[in-house]
Amino acid sequence: MIDRILSCFRRAAFAAGLAVATLFLSPHSASAKYASIVLDANTGEIYHSVNAQTRNFPASLTKLMTLYLLFEAVENGKLGMNSRMRVSRRAAAQPASKLGLRAGGTIKVETAVLALIIKSANDVASVVAETLGGTERKFAMLMTAKARELGMSRTTFRNASGLPHRGQLSTARDMATLARAVQAHFPKYYGMFGRKAFAFGGRTYRTHNKLLKTYHGADGLKTGYIRASGYNVITSAERSGQRLIGVVFGGNSARSRNRHMASLLDRAFDKKRREALASNGVVPGRKPSPRLPGAIAEQRVVTSSGSVWGIQVGAFYSRRPALAAARKAAQTLGAIAEGGQITLMPLHRSKRRIIYRSRILGISRTDAYRACRKLTRHRLPCMEVRLPAGVAYASTGPASEGSLN
Repeated sequence: MIDRILSCFRRAAFAAGLAVATLFLSPHSASAKYASIVLDANTGEIYHSVNAQTRNFPASLTKLMTLYLLFEAVENGKLGMNSRMRVSRRAAAQPASKLGLRAGGTIKVETAVLALIIKSANDVASVVAETLGGTERKFAMLMTAKARELGMSRTTFRNASGLPHRGQLSTARDMATLARAVQAHFPKYYGMFGRKAFAFGGRTYRTHNKLLKTYHGADGLKTGYIRASGYNVITSAERSGQRLIGVVFGGNSARSRNRHMASLLDRAFDKKRREALASNGVVPGRKPSPRLPGAIAEQRVVTSSGSVWGIQVGAFYSRRPALAAARKAAQTLGAIAEGGQITLMPLHRSKRRIIYRSRILGISRTDAYRACRKLTRHRLPCMEVRLPAGVAYASTGPASEGSLN
């Protein structure tokens, strides 16, 4: 009797162990990992970050890179918005979400863009991939190569749609980088991310992105879901001339994910508002305090009449390493940084704590992205920044003068 009980117990323990092993080893049943980030779309300054470099399944956030390459093809003249792309049998057979395209038919590029943004159509993603890459596998290689070029070092693509694949991984930080690149490189197409509906084949398709309707200032970008990822979203919102980008991975539901994103953006906008007041000598709830030590009063102050592009190569608690980092970046960049100004921009984190943001400002937008690509290859930190018109900044001198005192 005892032997029989022990035998049953061993069988039950083996079955339980097998179930646990299956749970952790199967890529399709793996639990989604939560990650989030909120940053300034213009400067790249981070206001919130949790597990932002953790690799997760991007799901349909993948389509943002598919759109990036499609926009690039239109800009380069390879396609036009009215060009028609042919539908293969393989593309037509993709699983939902889809438009139900028929093999042998065609779809206009402009319609494809809206279908990817609003409907998140997997059959359309395959059509784009085969049009631009020949096969979806080759297109995924182009996607990964573009990710590296943009500085998305922890992202690998295996398909154009975000359908489950164990090798298709990205991070919240990388997806925020991609969103910034879409906005910076394709401003005339970015407005399409704010569309809430489009018509095709006699039907009207409405967006899955409810934040466009419920969050003040939201104007794009993309939602995504597969079982292995949970509910993902990238959102961009603008208030009072300030633009933020937020990314959330691994939400438990679309509704809770949206509420969480709204909360993260609200806190970041509030922080930006308080920083703007502080920069003008106003701290809510406090009397104006005297000027903090360490400000850069001796430097030449420049006021921008239009937006100013540049790069940030670090943030430091003292001026010396901040200036050294900018000089090293300028020497590495050579002609790319020519005409730029080495700039230390203080950020008052507390009553007596200042962070000096080390920047090279006054170069073109194109050179800013070229600069970050080159510095990334040299394993040096870099993010593109854009200051809005009217901002005053203190310059230590031209970036071409590597021996500034």
